[in-house]
Amino acid sequence: MRYVAAYLLAVLGGKENPTTGDLEKILSSVGVEVDAERVKKVVGELNGKNVEELIAEGREKLSSMPVGGGAAAAAAAPAAAAPAAAAEEKKEEKSLRVFKGVCGQ
Repeated sequence: MRYVAAYLLAVLGGKENPTTGDLEKILSSVGVEVDAERVKKVVGELNGKNVEELIAEGREKLSSMPVGGGAAAAAAAPAAAAPAAAAEEKKEEKSLRVFKGVCGQ
């Protein structure tokens, strides 16, 4: 994340296509140890792309993701199934009693 943040800072600073050197300079200025492979990967993935468009696409994707509510629905499902299971158990007990009565047990 720090490499992407450095890339965004470079873009905000006026660099249209920041280089690995730009990111290394930003990161080292705040005392971050730089992993050259990660810097190279970020620059390679983002170079030539419009950052504002990437952010807009990311926002769209995030807005389509469901947030919360899933746990409540999942918790309600077993609670709703409990009465049905109890009714089924009563039917089985009644059937067993009738069966025993017919068989003379």
